[in-house]
Amino acid sequence: MADSLELSLDTASQLASIALSCEGDTLAELTWRINRDHSKQLLPAIDSLLARQSASQRDLTAIFVCMGPGGYAGLRVGVSTAKGLAFALEQPLAGVGRLEIEAYAHAAYGGPVAAVHVAGRGELAWAAYAADPGWRELTPPRLCKADELVDALPPAALVTGELDDELAASLTEAGHQLVRGAAGARRAALLAELGWARLQAGRADDPKSLAPLYLREPAIGPQ
Repeated sequence: MADSLELSLDTASQLASIALSCEGDTLAELTWRINRDHSKQLLPAIDSLLARQSASQRDLTAIFVCMGPGGYAGLRVGVSTAKGLAFALEQPLAGVGRLEIEAYAHAAYGGPVAAVHVAGRGELAWAAYAADPGWRELTPPRLCKADELVDALPPAALVTGELDDELAASLTEAGHQLVRGAAGARRAALLAELGWARLQAGRADDPKSLAPLYLREPAIGPQ
């Protein structure tokens, strides 16, 4: 068994992704369409992935989790599971935003990278990042309308994520590069790299206070 065995959990959408890694390098990964069944499928999937590596939860040395934004129910399951494991196993925890994970897949691009996903109510969630010098956030996660996004992006950005044909045409006309389709599906492997970098930089999170990133309040809340 490797000295380091990290578990990465991404439940921010209907496509769940989990991975095991050693110092950020992926050992095993599973990505599947989970729809709204996160609470039933996540823990069995984790145990199955661990079994493939002849490991158990006791062997984990760190937990990385996608913080959103995304679906409320899925995020709650993923983040609470990550926090529970980190607390019970007394191992470090690092949270990473969904948009950063998706943008990081294209860190080799020479200019700014923006990730976009549909947030409902006619709005998009997006954020922008750059890799030179060093991977960093240019624009923090926020909501806007599609027509506002075109002007809000950094010039000559590479844009990835959920882009319909109309938005894609507008972005292309404005001089942006696009990456669509399955290019960002390997979220857990990317999360593993970013989570490990956070631990090495001394940026672990407190399991007691770590909370999902919601860009708007749930439609149903306390009365």
